[in-house]
Amino acid sequence: MNIGIACYPTFGGSGVVATEIGLALAARGHRVHLFAYPCPARLGRLDERSGVTFHHVEVRDYPVFHQPPYTLALTSRIVDVGQRDHLDVLHVHYAVPHATSAFLARAVLGQDAPKVVTTLHGTDITLVGSDPSYRPITRFSIEQSDAVTTPSRWLADETHRLLDLAHCPIEVIPNFVDTSYFAPSTRLTNARSHIVHVSNFRPVKRVDDVVRTFAAVRREQPAHLTLIGDGPERAAIAALVDALGVAADVTFMGESDDFRAALGQADVFLLPSASESFGVAALEAQAMGVPVVASDVGGLPEVIVHGATGLLCPIGDVGALTHATLVLLRDPGRREAMGVLARRRAVEHFHMASVIDAYEALYQRLVG
Repeated sequence: MNIGIACYPTFGGSGVVATEIGLALAARGHRVHLFAYPCPARLGRLDERSGVTFHHVEVRDYPVFHQPPYTLALTSRIVDVGQRDHLDVLHVHYAVPHATSAFLARAVLGQDAPKVVTTLHGTDITLVGSDPSYRPITRFSIEQSDAVTTPSRWLADETHRLLDLAHCPIEVIPNFVDTSYFAPSTRLTNARSHIVHVSNFRPVKRVDDVVRTFAAVRREQPAHLTLIGDGPERAAIAALVDALGVAADVTFMGESDDFRAALGQADVFLLPSASESFGVAALEAQAMGVPVVASDVGGLPEVIVHGATGLLCPIGDVGALTHATLVLLRDPGRREAMGVLARRRAVEHFHMASVIDAYEALYQRLVG
């Protein structure tokens, strides 16, 4: 099949999922066209044999436009590729504007239009989609899709509830992890415990809770915190690290396409988000045999089995997060057992190949 994929080129989340789906489909012999701005980092090593063609969505900034019209630029790029290469399926990640652009592109392409699959990822529903300014177009764009998927049952239920889409079927296809890439590594003997957090440093990730939890843990025993990622909260978090007097034991790695070495040395992965539709970062940690301490919110309970592969705490409860982290740090036997179960569950339930099978079957069903 000729498959188009549209996504945001973000560090983590929907951008990584969409890019990995594209690479995996290309490896199975499909021709993949990926639309984004700029080129996602994980596509940087493409060559002619990869099976993936990247299409840069170039937005022209004319004086008449108050804001650059990315939705229209994306539509035009899809139409151009569709007319030249005939797309069988267009898989868009994130409802607005990608599902909207897909609807417009289909209207232009007419009989040659591809089937449209829209994968919702979380904030496109809980934040953007539920905003009165965007709710009608989000709802319409989802309804016009030939198939709709979410990575968790929780997000499917929230979509039905927030957008009044009870009549719209939504298929749950979980996110995935490459368990050969994210695999347990040889651990070094350290005098200090290691805690790791990965995110895009947005307010919803509550990285300040990560730092406050770490500061409380450090008062009890020697520990080191590694923060991986970057984003709008980075400066505020750095200031908080200084204010709490823990700068000597905190490492800011920034955005990194390969952070397995740091993650593989973690004793605990900390993810106290205010909202998570799934939790790809938590899944990657579990695949490496690292137990997760996280918020009991959204789709995280579908990824983390409380008491078996990690521990779940109320949102914003730094005391509970600290207690859960210390429980694992002080009991190496329990921590190791959790890590083994976490790895096993990642392989059995979230293996990349089985999820790609599900998407491939969905495409074939639509194309007929």
